Amino acid sequence: MNDNAEELAALEESLANGDKHALAELFAIYRERLLRIIHFRLDFRLKTRIDAEDVLQDSYMEALKRIKHFQGFSGSSFVWLALLVKQTLIDLQRFHFAAEKRDMGKEFLISDMATSMNLAYHLVAQVSSPSRTIMQMDILANVGNAIALMDSTDQEILALRHFEEFSNKEAAESLGIEQKAASIRYIRAVKRLKEIMQQFPILESGTGHG
Repeated sequence: MNDNAEELAALEESLANGDKHALAELFAIYRERLLRIIHFRLDFRLKTRIDAEDVLQDSYMEALKRIKHFQGFSGSSFVWLALLVKQTLIDLQRFHFAAEKRDMGKEFLISDMATSMNLAYHLVAQVSSPSRTIMQMDILANVGNAIALMDSTDQEILALRHFEEFSNKEAAESLGIEQKAASIRYIRAVKRLKEIMQQFPILESGTGHG
C-alpha cells in the first residue's frame, strides 16, 4: 500500500510539472473509477447515443489541454480528473440536447448533470430493468422531484460516496469542504434518502444505504 501511495505521489509530482506520460499512467490507474462516474452521470436518455469509452477519450484529451492547471490544484489527481470528466459530460450533453431540442421539446430538458434525476434513475434501475425504468417516467419523475427537495450538497455527496464510490477525503476535496463536514453531511443525506425511499414502495425492495 505504501509503494502504491509513493507511486501515486511521484506521478502527481510529475503531472504537476506537465509530464504527459504521468498523466497517461494516472488515467490508466483511474480508468475504471472514471468510467463509473460516466455511467452514473450520463443522462439516461442519451445512454444509447453516447458511448462511455468515447467520453473517457474526450476527457483524456481535455486533460492533456489543461495539464498545466493541475499544478495549482489543491486536491488529488483523481479528483482533478473526475472534475474534468464531469465537465466533458456537461459539454457533450448540452450538445446532444441542443441538437435534439426540437424533437424532445424544451419542457423535457433536464438541467445539466441534474444529480437528483441521476440518483432517481439509478435507484429505480436497481429494482427494475432499465427498459422498464424508462417506460415508468412518472415514477422516475416523482422520485427525482422528491430527491430534488434535498440540499444540493447532500445530493452530491450521496452521488459521490454511494454511487461513484469516492472516499470521504475525495468527496470533501471535490466539494471543497472539510472531511468532518463531509462525513456529517453523508450521514444526514443517507438518513433523508431512506425517508424518501419509504415513500415509494417500488424502492423499498432496493439496496440498503449505510
